[in-house]
Amino acid sequence: MLKLSRYVLYDILRSKIVIAYTIFLFVVSLSMFQMEDNSSKAMLSLLNIVLIVLPLVSLVFTTIHYYNSYEFIELMSSQPMSRTRILLSEYAGVAISLLSAFFIGVGIPVLLFAPNEIGFALLFSGVSLTLVFTSIAFYAAVVARDKARGIGFALLLWFYFALIYDSLVLLILFSFSDYPLEKITLLLSALNPIDLGRIFIMLKMDISALMGYTGALYKDFFGSGTGILFTTGIMLLWIILPLWLAVRKFRKKDL
Repeated sequence: MLKLSRYVLYDILRSKIVIAYTIFLFVVSLSMFQMEDNSSKAMLSLLNIVLIVLPLVSLVFTTIHYYNSYEFIELMSSQPMSRTRILLSEYAGVAISLLSAFFIGVGIPVLLFAPNEIGFALLFSGVSLTLVFTSIAFYAAVVARDKARGIGFALLLWFYFALIYDSLVLLILFSFSDYPLEKITLLLSALNPIDLGRIFIMLKMDISALMGYTGALYKDFFGSGTGILFTTGIMLLWIILPLWLAVRKFRKKDL
């Protein structure tokens, strides 16, 4: 598995897309810190990059890579090698390449200009979201045989998590505004990894004071050791569950 993962990683790292993605993240991150005297303002701007760009790139790049590597995957499947090992090797190669781009593009500027609690929260969310949406992309690609349909499915998932989900939550909160929903919103946030990452970072920035009682509740929960374990556990579930479903589907799939 390690040898196959290294081959996949080496093949991806030669891709101009990953190099361009790394340069883009590095230039944007460095520009944010150079333009802002206050590192917190720069981190707030970087928050949009982490929450919007990272999931989108992870979904689209992973899906395209899977379909472009389909012949190679078929060749490996004809060898005395388990399908689980093949797919996990592909996942490891893609995930490591995207994480490397993130650490170089965002991690280095953050560690240079904001090596504090907010910076580490941003890096944690970036790593988690990259792994989560890489897992989701593999599941979308395995389920859809057609390349166009698979990419469309991945984009639809990004659109749902990044935009539609927040609208649905606001609709629920508005419709049942007469009821105490503060604790329910904690559960709703767990159903969207982007929301979970956003809340985790923003509470480290002490913006919870602007959110009233709900913000105080979030601060008490996510700021505690239990909240950190909750966030880590939910993110791990979001990483493992789609990947497990993808492996399960891939093992039974007729290549």
